[in-house]
Formats: sequence, C-alpha cells, structure tokens
Amino acid sequence: MKAKRTGILLVAAVCAAALLLWGGWSLATNGIGDKTANAPYNGHGGTFKNTLAEIDTPDPSIVYANGYYYMTFTHNGADIMVMKSRTLDFRQAERKVVWYPPPDTMYSSGIWAPEIQHLQGRWYIYFAADDGANENHRMYALEADTEDPMGDYTFKGQVTDETNRWAIDGLAVEHENKLYFVWSGWEGDVNIRQNTYIAPMSDPLTISGPRVLLSEPDLEWEQAGGPPFINEGQAILKKDGRLFIVYSGAGSWTPFYSLGMLALAPGGDPLDPSAWTKSAQPLLQMDEEAEVYGPGHNTFVASPDGTEHWIVYHATSGYTDGWNNRKARAQKIEWNEDGTPHFGKPLSLDTAIPNPAGSGVFRAEHANAASGKLEFDLIPSSVETEAPLLIHYRNPAGASRSLDIWVNGDQAGTAALPATEADAPGYAYAFVPLQSGHNNIGFPLADDGLQVEAVEIPRYEAESAQAESMAATADHPHASGSGIAQIEGGKGTALRFAQVNVPVPGTYRLGLAVSNPSGSDAALDIKVDGGKKRSLAIPATERNQYIVAAVEMKLKSGTNVITLENATGRLNLDYIDITR
Repeated sequence: MKAKRTGILLVAAVCAAALLLWGGWSLATNGIGDKTANAPYNGHGGTFKNTLAEIDTPDPSIVYANGYYYMTFTHNGADIMVMKSRTLDFRQAERKVVWYPPPDTMYSSGIWAPEIQHLQGRWYIYFAADDGANENHRMYALEADTEDPMGDYTFKGQVTDETNRWAIDGLAVEHENKLYFVWSGWEGDVNIRQNTYIAPMSDPLTISGPRVLLSEPDLEWEQAGGPPFINEGQAILKKDGRLFIVYSGAGSWTPFYSLGMLALAPGGDPLDPSAWTKSAQPLLQMDEEAEVYGPGHNTFVASPDGTEHWIVYHATSGYTDGWNNRKARAQKIEWNEDGTPHFGKPLSLDTAIPNPAGSGVFRAEHANAASGKLEFDLIPSSVETEAPLLIHYRNPAGASRSLDIWVNGDQAGTAALPATEADAPGYAYAFVPLQSGHNNIGFPLADDGLQVEAVEIPRYEAESAQAESMAATADHPHASGSGIAQIEGGKGTALRFAQVNVPVPGTYRLGLAVSNPSGSDAALDIKVDGGKKRSLAIPATERNQYIVAAVEMKLKSGTNVITLENATGRLNLDYIDITR
C-alpha cells in the first residue's frame, strides 16, 4: 500500500467475504451470484468536478470509441496532441503528439482547434494552420494510418473550397448519407467578421461544391468584444434525425464568448440557408455567480452507454483571463419538448456532477485477449494504492470457481466466483494493488463457460463529492485521485456522495480513508439516503497519515446518497471504497 496508509482500523464487523492471501497482498472477495436487481446495473456511478484536465485545453474535440474517450485541443498552437482516457477525467490520460508540422510551410504555425472524427471507416483530424500570419489561416487534414486514433497520421493537404479564403474550425458533417464541411471563414480577405459556411464534400478530404453562407454575426450578443465580429467553433449535434450546428459568438478573448445554435428544419437541405433557424439568444453564456467566463468552442460526445448527450466546452475562471486558463469542462444535455437541446447554466468548479451513464465500467469487448489472458489496460491511479475491484462475470457451470487476478504482469490474488444462472450476471469484489500511473488488470481466458464481462474500480474520491457549508475540497499531491475533502463541525456542514450505485441491495462495507491530525480522537456521522445515522470513531493520526475506518451499512440497488456530517474536530478524507 502507499506510504501514507500506515494503519487500518475496522470499526464495524469484518466483512463477511473470505480473505485470500497471495504474495503479501490481501484480497477480499464476495460473489453475489445471480441475485440481480429489477433495473439493469450500469456501473458504480459517482461524480466528478470540472475541469477535465489540469492543463489548458482550449477548443476541445472529444469522441468516445471502443471503450475510451479521445480528446484533441489547441496544444500551444504548435502541434497536434491526442489524449486517451477510460473516463471524462483526462488528468491521468495517455498523451501523444501525433503530428508535428514541418518548418517553413504555409501550415507550420498557428495550429488551432484540431477536430478528431471517424468518417467512412477512417480516423481524420481537421485543423487550421498558417505560416505565422493570421490572414493565411486555412484548413488542413490528417488521415490515420491505422484504426488506432493514437497511432500514426499522414498529412493529406488542404481542405478548401474554390474561394480559398481564410478558414478555421472546420469539421465534416454526415447527414442522410451525404457529407458536408462546415467552417468559420471570412467573406473576403479582411478580418471584419467570421461567418459560418457549409459546402458539400465528395469524400472526407474533398470539398465538391461552392460554399454557402449560413450565418453572420449580426446579433448583439455575437458582436460583444468586437470588431471583428465572431461566428466560430462550429460543432455538430444530432438527435432523432435532427441536425444542429452549435457555434461560438462574441470575442474569444472576452468573458462574453458564448454558444449559439443553428437548427435545420426536419427534412431540410443543409445547403439551403432558409432551412436553418438561428437562436436569438445564446444557449450557454458567462455566469458570474458560478465564476465561469467565456464558455465556448464546444464539442459533443455520448455517454459510454450511448444513452446521454454531453457538451464539452472550454471556459476560464477569471473575468480578465482572456485566452489564458481555458480548460475543458462538461455537463449533461437535457432536451426540450420541441426536440431542441437545453444546456442550462455553466456549472461551477465546486459542483459535483453525476458521471455519464455507464462510466467506469470497463467491458471485456474493449479489453485485449491474447496469450491466454483477458487484459484491461489504461486503468489509472494517481498513487500506489490498494484499490477495490468489482468483477462482472458469468459462471453457469453450477459450482463456485476460483479466478486468478493479474496486475501489471504479476499474479495479485484469487477471486471466488459463485455459480450463476445462464442468463444472469454475477458480481465479485476484491482488492488489488495498483501502481502510480496506468495499470493492466488481467484474468486467464477460460474454456468452460466462465466469462469475465467487465471490471470496475468502485472508489469514490472525496474531492469529487459535494461539499456543503464549512466542508471544502483541496488539491493534495499524495492523494488518491487529485485531492482531498476537509470536513469539520458546524451547522449544515456535510460531504455528500451522490450517485453511489451497487448491483444488488444488501449490506456493504464502506471503507473511509481518513486523517485526523488534531491530536485527539474524533467522530463522524454517516447516513444513507437521509436515513438513520451511524457514528464512526476516528482516532488521532499524524499529519498526512491516513487510516481506513470501515463501517457496514445497507444500500439499495440503484442510486444511493451517502452523507458525512457532524464531525468532531477537523478531518481530512481521501476516498470511500465500497465493497461486499
């Protein structure tokens, strides 16, 4: 275990699961078998907080494919980077610069707003670039050499219409089996206004007809901070056959940068300007109370289970930040009765946001099956730790089975998997050692009907919970995740963990990693869904010494809310692990 975990205190009955020893590591497993809830289990849930990365990520473009999120963004205007993550949290993502521009060309500088797209069976990245002079910005494209978005790309040249005028923020649109290109451009050769243009494409690299003007920045809110006046950062949103172009208006260097929308009439021709309706007011804009400024240049991405639409945009935290401190943020899209999207207000950095549906469930179809093992890669951990593992499996053989668990190439223990019905999943919990960085978790491939269908790490980071009243969160360099939560006595002071999901109802072990450097013993109340409180004793610890204080509580299948409150003294909480 990591150095700061110097002791373990169990304050409730020891979990009923068997303790299995391997190589000095203790693994607790409990097969739940075929007892399934009425509603399908869709992952342990949890929450996150903006921003999505610790580095500046302006002009984000995100796709979800084959179990991973991929993001590109304006990376200092100097190259094109792609990041790969199991979740929307890109702080521990794999990162790779997939293309460096050659020197002394018309596309060697000012590399802006790369857009990653999967079109007609290939990966493409569109980007704007120039030779050091802004008036020479044009659109260019890379084509992937393989099916891997993190692999090599080949530069395919300029993507342009017959006018060959200033162009940025381009991307392709597939609609009713036809392909189009949408971008931000100048009418002439002078930087007066940026308009929204569309043109037909014969393939992902070729514009095959004249450009059509869809929108000029003629609304008052679009002209804030200008001239020049702005329509840029176009993004495509589709639902139930409807097509929307969401774009950014107002000066990107101002806090007034906002999102507007063009809606195509059902059955309308995308090349017919009269078929588009422009929203009179922005759909997302500055919110001083939430301290969100310049929300714009967005992208859209599905939840891992495909049931939700999410908007990802960049914004700053300061009124005068301008082009500095632009980081990607996300929130779920709701839908109006007329079929149009509703973004709501931008969320503050201290708002706990329920994770996208299906997040954190790493499925076997997205794992690597080779050399006799099923291996799940890119499992992140910010520190060396012992973490909970939830295994989804099927074992219809009629008898309990043992399953070896491998972590980073070493056998780390064995899990007991009780029998399941043929059409029902089972669930087993274990603890596994994770190193700082990316981890691989693997299992032997069985040939007798035993199947591992998915794995999860059911750890709920305290810094992602909702802090109320005198509770607060803070960055911490040695914490699991990115930080800790601080909670102390006071009316209304609480730390609330929302969207805590378990596969079946029953008694679960809640293991709280907590530090109490006050010099005297303390206590903390825990309740589930507003029910009866349980008091948890927390002994005094050294500074930055964390113990695991555990309590058993009943959880219902589906969503639970766990609240920590009425602390005596000041306590620091790293995470809660939930096992059975």
